[in-house]
Amino acid sequence: MAALELRHLRYLLAVAEHGNFTRAAEELYISQPTLSQQIKQLERALDVQLLDRTGRTVRLTDAGAVYADHAQRALRDLAAAERAIHDVQDLSRGHLRLGVTPTFTAYLVGPLITEFHTHHPGIGLTMTETTQDRIEAALLADELDLGIAFTGPHLPGITATPLFTETLSLVAATQHNRTPPEPLGVRALQESQLALLSGDFATRGHIDAYLADHRVAPRIAVEANSIQALTEIVQRTTLATVLPDAITHDHPHLTPIPLDPPLPTRTVALLRREGAYRSAAGRAFTQLTRSLVRTRGYTPPS
Repeated sequence: MAALELRHLRYLLAVAEHGNFTRAAEELYISQPTLSQQIKQLERALDVQLLDRTGRTVRLTDAGAVYADHAQRALRDLAAAERAIHDVQDLSRGHLRLGVTPTFTAYLVGPLITEFHTHHPGIGLTMTETTQDRIEAALLADELDLGIAFTGPHLPGITATPLFTETLSLVAATQHNRTPPEPLGVRALQESQLALLSGDFATRGHIDAYLADHRVAPRIAVEANSIQALTEIVQRTTLATVLPDAITHDHPHLTPIPLDPPLPTRTVALLRREGAYRSAAGRAFTQLTRSLVRTRGYTPPS
C-alpha cells in the first residue's frame, strides 16, 4: 500500500501542475483513464474531493491544495532520505548539486571545481548558474544542496555562511610598462565609455546604484549578458568595465583600477537550507571552499 500511496501523490501533483489529465498522463507515461482512476481511488481513500474537474482547466480544491502541499513536502523528504542512505562517508561516490550566481563562474567556479574533482573524483557534481532568488527557492525545494551568492535579506529557511568580501573596481586593458594605476575619482567616469553587464545581473544593479549615488552618468557603449564577452571586449578596446577584482587575477591582460570613493563591497556566502541533511560530499565541498578562499588570498568577511 505504501508504494501505491507514493504513486498517488505523484499522480495528483502532476495533474495539479499541468491542469490537465491528458498532459499529466503523457508526462507519467500512463494512459489517461488509468490516471483518472488512480486519482479517484485516492479521493475515495481520503473521502474528499481533491480536484475540481468542472472547468476547462482541472484545479485543486481547497482540500486538494492542502493535501498537495503536504504531498510535495513528503516526496521531498523521502528523496532526501534516499540520498542520505546512499551517502558514503569515505567520499568514494556521491553527488552534489550546486547553484551559483553568474559572476562566480568567471573566477571562482573553475578553480573550486578543479580542486574538488582532484580531491574527490568519485563525487558527481551538477552546477547551475542562475539568479540568487532562484538559488534560494531551489534550496528550499530541495533541488540544490548548496549555493554560492551574497549575504543580505534571504528567504525564510535559508542559512548563509560568509566566505569572503568581494570588491568591485573599474577594469581596463593592461597597459604595458605602466606602474599600478592610481585610484580614479568617480567623477572621471562622466567622460568615460563603459561596457557593462546587462540589467538582469545583480552586479549591474549594484553598479547603477553606485553611479546614481554619485550623480555620474557615463555612456554605456556596450551591454552584455556574458562576463566572458565583457573581458574579451575590454582587453581589445579602449572601453572599461566594472567587475569583481578577483576576475583579473586570472586575466593578465586586464587591470583593476580602484575607484574613489570605492564601490560598496559585497559579502560572498555559502547558502543552504536550514535543517537540511548535510551529506559527506556537501561537508567536503564546504571545507574545500573555505580552504581555497584562503589560499587565493580573498579578503576575509568583515
